[in-house]
Amino acid sequence: PDGSVRALYQPFADWLDGIDQAQLMQKSREAEMLFRRVGITFNVYGDEAGAERLIPFDVVPRILAASEWRQLADGAIQRVRALNAFLNDLYHDREIVKAGIVPAAMLENEMYRPEMQGVAAPGGIYAHIAGIDIVRTGENQFYVLEDNLRTPSGVSYMLENRKMMMRLFPELFRRYAVAPVEHYPQVLLNNLRAVAQPGVQDPTVVLLTPGAYNSAYFEHAFLAQQMGIELVEGQDLFVEDDLVYMRTTDGPKQVDVIYRRIDDDFIDPKAFRPDSLLGVPGIVEAYRNGGVTLANAIGTGVADDKATYTYVPDMVRFYLGEEPILSNVPTYKLAEADDRKYVLEHLDELVVKEVQGSGGYGMLVGPTASKQQILEFRDRILADPDNYIAQPTLALSTCPTLVEAGVAPRHVDLRPFVLSGKTVTLVPGGLCRVAMREGSLVVNSSQGGGTKDTWVLNEDKPC
Repeated sequence: PDGSVRALYQPFADWLDGIDQAQLMQKSREAEMLFRRVGITFNVYGDEAGAERLIPFDVVPRILAASEWRQLADGAIQRVRALNAFLNDLYHDREIVKAGIVPAAMLENEMYRPEMQGVAAPGGIYAHIAGIDIVRTGENQFYVLEDNLRTPSGVSYMLENRKMMMRLFPELFRRYAVAPVEHYPQVLLNNLRAVAQPGVQDPTVVLLTPGAYNSAYFEHAFLAQQMGIELVEGQDLFVEDDLVYMRTTDGPKQVDVIYRRIDDDFIDPKAFRPDSLLGVPGIVEAYRNGGVTLANAIGTGVADDKATYTYVPDMVRFYLGEEPILSNVPTYKLAEADDRKYVLEHLDELVVKEVQGSGGYGMLVGPTASKQQILEFRDRILADPDNYIAQPTLALSTCPTLVEAGVAPRHVDLRPFVLSGKTVTLVPGGLCRVAMREGSLVVNSSQGGGTKDTWVLNEDKPC
């Protein structure tokens, strides 16, 4: 950061220099004990049945100046506005395809849902909750790594990390004017209520979860409790006359808005996978006919595909008539022969990702990969080049992090959560993920990454 921003960190740096490392380690152990007691865990698919892990929590927060946050917030809001406009256009008139900006092949994307064609989402909003993954590479240089518009997770850690820091280090909050994040559940609930179908005066909102074995089940239960709404599974709901009802001890109760954390494929066995036991039979038809609002809408996955990502700056210009505030990482499309040729010749220098990959899986980090891994990935690319994109490795910024050897720099990213309802807003904070291993660029919790509390300062001046 520049000199004025660097000065903001000085009070914290002074505090960090003055605290005994053994005390920091003790606070870290206390945080782990408290997180285990509360049950803040996640399941990793592929692990032994029932295995749960804690996401490592780092007691050294990440601090963002108010000016830095304004740039990030404005850029993330701009991006989500454009992506919602794109989804509305894609499922209706397809003007961006007719203009030759986005290829017609986008309709062949496996996340494109023809069932949504011509369906009017309330307010034109498809992605009500979006997580935008952002990294810093230099002074006032921020890049978007990817957009998460299907069922973005992690906001519970933003909230619980803040509560933990206030419990462990209350004196730090007297040094800094840290913007609050605890109102996120109320903002989310207000936004969900605002997107009920026209004419609904007092909407009933529920959170639909796949169940306790889902990796993010803690978050589902946490958010439902914080919003004061019912946490339901597919078996708790049924459809009748294109309306959705919840089974209660007092009889059926109509549901108007469903914050769903179930993927498209499993949400309705009548529309998608017939073997799904997680969803609600008939809910897609009810949605198409205006009987319920789903947040996020079905079919949003086409907009967070890593191939679609390459067109987002053009979407901002096309739909909003603005220049993008946040930049994309330069991206090679392996479906294109020239890009593929270059990438195959430089695999040891690049990061290669599956277009529908997530959680740090299905990717190659060339500079840290073995020759054997590179050869194996080369074969995978040649077998299905359309399934991959590649990007240069960025010089990601680092943040002081408590590790076994003491406080050391580790790479971080940030996922702010953008909420779309009557307005598009975001709470000043986000999920800060940190690569706990030295030199690692992979911050995903499934790959051993941890989390930090993110402090957005109310003013650009030291306390």
